[in-house]
Amino acid sequence: MTVAARSLTDQEQLERREWFRARWERGVAFNRRCGLRVTRWDPDGVEIVLPYAESLSAHEGIFHGGVVSALIDTAGAGAVIAGHDFDKGSRLSTVSMSVQYLAPARGREAVAYARCVRRGRRVHFADVDVMTDGRICARGQVVVTISGERPGVGDPIEPLTEE
Repeated sequence: MTVAARSLTDQEQLERREWFRARWERGVAFNRRCGLRVTRWDPDGVEIVLPYAESLSAHEGIFHGGVVSALIDTAGAGAVIAGHDFDKGSRLSTVSMSVQYLAPARGREAVAYARCVRRGRRVHFADVDVMTDGRICARGQVVVTISGERPGVGDPIEPLTEE
């Protein structure tokens, strides 16, 4: 005999979404090291800001393309999880990603605007635009899968500290 898992309440769903928002900004070491800031996180999409730093550059004043693609991956996965039904799991993995570089990513910050465009049972799709200096410099599509439970969901996340 199998026992059906208990459905999460609306409050528990909200708490998980907020936990993942904090994790994106403070719990992922790479994101923390890059200084990513989540400025919007809701079921309709996310906005993530990456401040320019010389350590993230390809050439003076220009973000490295790999950093831009990491921002696309981070924002696309965030857009999916920000509106996810956690009764369907919480272990997220990127399956594929495509990136189109449209212009040099120069400016004091890169801002990713992402939204989930298709939710499946396990596979989800997001579109992401990255802007620097008021214009789109890159566009990407991210495909993620969510299944099973991620260990540690709900554990405390340390506040940001100066490194």
